[in-house]
Order: sequence, then structure tokens, then C-alpha cells
Amino acid sequence: METALKEIEISSVSLMSGIECTARVVPSTEKGIRFHFGSHTVEACLENVVSTEHCTVIGNKDVQIILIEHFMAACAICNVTAIDVFLSHNEMPILDGSSKDWIELLTKLGYKPMSSEDISSNNQKLKFEPAAYLNGKTHLVVVPSDEFRVSYSVNYHHPELSNRWVELTSENLNEIIEARTFGYLKELEMMQAAGFGRGATIDNTVGMTDDGYTTQLRSTYEPAKHKILDLIGDFYLTGINPLTIGAQFIAKEAGHTVHVKTAKLLKNNIN
Repeated sequence: METALKEIEISSVSLMSGIECTARVVPSTEKGIRFHFGSHTVEACLENVVSTEHCTVIGNKDVQIILIEHFMAACAICNVTAIDVFLSHNEMPILDGSSKDWIELLTKLGYKPMSSEDISSNNQKLKFEPAAYLNGKTHLVVVPSDEFRVSYSVNYHHPELSNRWVELTSENLNEIIEARTFGYLKELEMMQAAGFGRGATIDNTVGMTDDGYTTQLRSTYEPAKHKILDLIGDFYLTGINPLTIGAQFIAKEAGHTVHVKTAKLLKNNIN
């Protein structure tokens, strides 16, 4: 079991509410990834997902923890299986909008991010039946494979991201890790009026204009690569690290809702 050897705090604005938030990450002897806010505790698992509208939210009748997917992806990449996160607000800090800062934090705690070679050698070769969610133009399929691989298609109203396929391969894991969250700049004001995206800045969000971006990209097709990061974080809610199960993921115009629905199918299909 991997868990932290000490505790550490990190703070930033929260993406949805725009409120400054501190996360204190502490060691645990109990397997599982748990989020704490006030007197409430929510375990990171599929059964506790309560919303996937703009991000992945877990909770119960007493509390909701907002935007956990980037941290969950970092835990998967660092193979963290036991950790507790205590929050000053019920939303995770957005940090730089990717998993990069979370992985740097976990590294300070003694974890080591998996390399592509580690992913291949740690392959659990779990036996499972293919899982598929199909709904019109949207689909997500998970099939057994000798090699972990993710192929993800997006189709946005943007010249670089129309009918665009990106992949997680042995050469670009770092590009996935540092891919930031994104959105249409023209929709930001409307979203903020509805209570979402109030913490978005050019430092944590890639704004898409009609023909470009509000900030320099860290890699080609960065917004599409962020979808793979989201997928890794969402599928780790199964309790099984998606990077190590020997599977190929093929997603077309999917998102958090489809990730979670397919993750439930996959969990049920594991022998």
C-alpha cells in the first residue's frame, strides 16, 4: 500500500466558486482516498459520485466535494492507494488547472510518478469483459489489451480541435500530466453568472477563442489531452488504477458523465 510519509498543505483559488481553498494532504494507514470538509468525510469511489455536469463531484446528503478529478489522476499516476485530504472549502484547489502541481506535491511526500515503462511493468492483467457506453455520436469503449493505451476524440468549434484524435502513448505521459482545463472564452461570462468558473484565469485555464487561445499551449492540442487526464482521474474512482490493468480506452466526444457510466460498467465486468 502506498501512502504519504508526512503531511503538506497547498492553497489556490477554486475553479468553480472562485474561493481561496487550502488542501492538507496527510498520511493514512487505511486504504482508500478520502476527502474531509468540516466534520464530513467522503470516500473517492463511484458510488459517491453525485454530479458530473461541469466536473466530477462526490458526496452524500450532508456534503459535496467538487472537482476531484485532477487530484485523482495525480494519485493514479503516482500509484497512491491510501491518503486523506482535509479541505478548508468543499472544492479542491485548481492550482495550475492540470495534475502537474498535484504530482509535484505527492512527489514531495515521497511518491514517484510512474513512467511509461512502470505502467507496462506494473500491468495487473486483470480479467474483464469489454465495457462499452454508446449514445449517438458519443462512445467510450474499454477492451483488454497487452498495452495500456488511451485514444480520445474531441469535436469542438475550433479549427485545431474539430474531429481531433489524441493519444496517451509511451512518449507523451508528461504532456497529459500538464494539460490544463479549458473552456470557450465566449461562454465564460454566462458560466460565471450561473455560479461556475469564477476562479478561471489565464494561469489555470486555457480559454478557446474562435481561432486560437488566450494563453500559450504547453503542448499541441493541450485541451484534448486534458480529456485523457480527466478520464484517468474518473476511472480511478473504481478503486482500480486504470494505468495498470492492461486495457485500451477508446473515447469519442465523451466527458465526465460518460467516463463515470463506463467506469461502473467496467467495475461490474471485472472477473
